Amino acid sequence: MQIISTDKAPKAIGPYSQGVSIPVSQPGVSLIFVSGQGAIKAGKNEYEPLSVAEETKIALTNIQHILEEAGSSLSKVVKTTVFLVDLNDFQAMNEVYATFFQNNPPARSTIQAAKLPKGFKVEIEAIAFRNTQ
Repeated sequence: MQIISTDKAPKAIGPYSQGVSIPVSQPGVSLIFVSGQGAIKAGKNEYEPLSVAEETKIALTNIQHILEEAGSSLSKVVKTTVFLVDLNDFQAMNEVYATFFQNNPPARSTIQAAKLPKGFKVEIEAIAFRNTQ
């Protein structure tokens, strides 16, 4: 297992890694598991409440930076999970999400969570792959 860490996304706010990569049985490919990302910009550890659209953009940008650090990209994301405090915000989140995954979007689950860390309105996690050869 390889731990992925970058200063281009916020440091973990708990006992978890920004991302983790593990080899898979397909030669030359490994998986990357990106921990849930919320609306905290790199270099800051404080949450400032924003609109769901703005929070979605920051969360997906953080995921993008973590994947790039791991040698992957958003185009190699195979699964995301989106946590929303209020499912009534689905449309606002979805409009921004669609701009990050315009072609061949990954599988996705979206659930309503009673509460998210730091007061986030949205948190997104991802699973991607990378070519290692």
